[in-house]
Amino acid sequence: MKPLDSATVPLAESLLDLTALRADTPGCERVIHLNNAGCGLLPAPVLTTMVDHLHLEATIGGYEAAAAQAGAVQGFYTEIAALIGAEPRNIAFAGSATHAYSTALSAIPFQPGDVILTTRNDFISNQIAFLSLRKRYGVVVVHAPDLPEGGVDVAAMAALMRTHRPRLVAATHIPTNSGLVQPVAEIGAHCRELGLLYLVDACQSAGHYPLDVHEIGCDLLTATCRKFLRGPRGSGFLYVSDRVLDAGYEPLFVDMHGARWVAPGRYEPAATAARFEEWEFPYSTVLGCAEAVRYARKIGIEAIARRTPALAARLRTLLGEIPGVRVADRGRKLGGLVTFTIWGWQPEPFKAALDGLGVNSALSFREFAQFDFGDKDVDWCLRLSPHYYNTEDELGRAAEAIASLSRT
Repeated sequence: MKPLDSATVPLAESLLDLTALRADTPGCERVIHLNNAGCGLLPAPVLTTMVDHLHLEATIGGYEAAAAQAGAVQGFYTEIAALIGAEPRNIAFAGSATHAYSTALSAIPFQPGDVILTTRNDFISNQIAFLSLRKRYGVVVVHAPDLPEGGVDVAAMAALMRTHRPRLVAATHIPTNSGLVQPVAEIGAHCRELGLLYLVDACQSAGHYPLDVHEIGCDLLTATCRKFLRGPRGSGFLYVSDRVLDAGYEPLFVDMHGARWVAPGRYEPAATAARFEEWEFPYSTVLGCAEAVRYARKIGIEAIARRTPALAARLRTLLGEIPGVRVADRGRKLGGLVTFTIWGWQPEPFKAALDGLGVNSALSFREFAQFDFGDKDVDWCLRLSPHYYNTEDELGRAAEAIASLSRT
């Protein structure tokens, strides 16, 4: 790939070698893929890595293939660690971001009356998990208020930290239902000052923005590999800080990979984040994730963080010019997710019509974001999420398709 020029205008195609990137992305020949917040298109090196390992398993056996590829498997931990500014010992593989999140929650010994302090824009599965903990353990769920322009009010959240001394502070860096980017490092600074346990959902920001767990100040961080990292489905990771490991936190259910059975009545958890893993691994997926992170880091996360949000900003401008379309994103900082409503259409028929025009998208409903969509007074939005390999021409064609549907 060509060297990156940090002085290049973010949308200029010279910033990245788009010809090479799109040649690596077979899906670009078939669709305008604006659903990277759902699942990014696999680059060819990731697909090759995974298929090669499956062939190896078929040829010599699954256990034997894993043993032969042990060094490459360790690349998952070193690549993820380099991506987020951590050490390999602090990384655990997970079958999804939600699996990583629920495993992390299970390690916290909640008691009746404990407070979970979160935001009004946390991911739906996280919000449901908090309510489940409230139902089972009697924890109290407190939501920090938003600023008038959108996004959490960090000063108000810090005041709630001092008032409630929560057992856990949780925030989603980029909610799935809008382009909002939350100030997770500002929240983390207050958590560090007060010594509070801090969990960050980076599902939509890994591979989208630079991440540094020390700068964020989090104790736990979860993400998926299938979205902006362009890795395979069924994969994610959990970061566990040394502070959490040293304090003895461990998931509710630990298996033979995460612990040693040292005596009939005693086990010892692994000293590393491996205590949050399970013995069975989808090794082709693990290797594919490592290759996906390697690919993103070769391109340059800083370059991606300039181009992807710039493409989204351009798309918001194009959509804002279409009669009957209302862009729904709010907040001081907006990333690569674009949400909008369109007059005169129901959600499923509209998405189906857009699919038919070769534009990939995703639907979000009020049940995904009860607070946010309630505040915006919308029942559903269509979500478009470009990534660095998309072109300005694709954005224009997508906007043209939406405009044609708006007219009908």
